Amino acid sequence: MKPPQKTNAARLLDQMGIHYELREYEVDPDDLAAETVAAKIGLPPEQVFKTLVARGDRNGISMAVIPGDQELNLKALAAAAGERKIQLVPVKELQALTGYIRGGVTALAAKRDFPVYVDETIELFDVVSISAGMRGLQILIAPADYLRATKGTIAALGQPKKRDT
Repeated sequence: MKPPQKTNAARLLDQMGIHYELREYEVDPDDLAAETVAAKIGLPPEQVFKTLVARGDRNGISMAVIPGDQELNLKALAAAAGERKIQLVPVKELQALTGYIRGGVTALAAKRDFPVYVDETIELFDVVSISAGMRGLQILIAPADYLRATKGTIAALGQPKKRDT
């Protein structure tokens, strides 16, 4: 079995001397949910963090990193990012902004260094999983190392997903 290909995100961690593990999984293009990825790599969904890209009315683009079993609280992100209004960027703009496609967005080695806000629950774990910058590949990394690599700011960003009734 050949080792997974190195992504720009993995190369950045190598350059910074940060220890991580790559974990591959089978991709279902119709189901890119963090919960699905979590099941495939054998971690609970709250330990698999997803990266969302948002645009604010004052400072522009920022990234929010939240647990896979939660939704982004836009008001909390706006407060953390110093915005009055903030909204998620349409999927069709993701690649132009970050260099990554939906299901493979990561705050590591994006096209530009956007401010990164990370949900405070990341500090509950010894290791978390984040996208390696492509679908089908996750990086397992210590939260402190991830925060250092992304220059992430801790904030309370997640909220429970609304249950469909």
